[in-house]
Amino acid sequence: MQRTRRTSLNDEVTPEPADAESAGSPSSADQETTPTTATSTGVGEEGSDSTPAFSGAEVAGGDEAVRSWKWIGLFAVAGIVVLGLDQLTKALALAHLTPGEPVNVIGSLLKFNLIRNSGAAFSLGAGYTPVISVIQIAVAIGVVYLSRKLGSAGWAVAFGLLFGGAVGNITDRIFRAPSPFHGHVVDFLQTPHWAIFNVADMAVTSAAILLVIQTLRGIRLDGTKEQRK
Repeated sequence: MQRTRRTSLNDEVTPEPADAESAGSPSSADQETTPTTATSTGVGEEGSDSTPAFSGAEVAGGDEAVRSWKWIGLFAVAGIVVLGLDQLTKALALAHLTPGEPVNVIGSLLKFNLIRNSGAAFSLGAGYTPVISVIQIAVAIGVVYLSRKLGSAGWAVAFGLLFGGAVGNITDRIFRAPSPFHGHVVDFLQTPHWAIFNVADMAVTSAAILLVIQTLRGIRLDGTKEQRK
């Protein structure tokens, strides 16, 4: 027969510990959470496969640079062609023509008449050869400087004609008799009621006409069009 142990109400009740499994496991509220940090792969991160994107401004700037070089190339080609043609025709005129003996080419409309010109285009300003030489050199340098801003075919061709014509006559003034910067320009083309001229003079005149046309059309040097009210 089992005996039952009785305890008084005043006796302290000692709580029994929980089982080992319960005592060793923290509650869900006290559980520590480990924060998870998301790592994004950005531009320049080691091991990243991402490729930096080019902005619209960079692409536009590249296209603008390509167009600029295209117009500069057109300017250079036009200038070289004019200069080469001018010097070639002058050499042929000196080799086959005699001063004072005109040769009819198209009746009286066009003659080959060789002369030595100490003045500017169309025999203007004779006696001021050094001054004219300095002016033409300044024009050639100015044209080259402004060619960096070219933005249209019309301006590029006009600048090429102007540059080639100016350098063609400058070459004569520097390297031909009687002395450097006093040299006489070779002229050999003659039309009725007009001064005798050469290919360089034709190029300079054509450039002036083309520049006036571009201005009247409202096309600026950089290729933009002027908005008129």
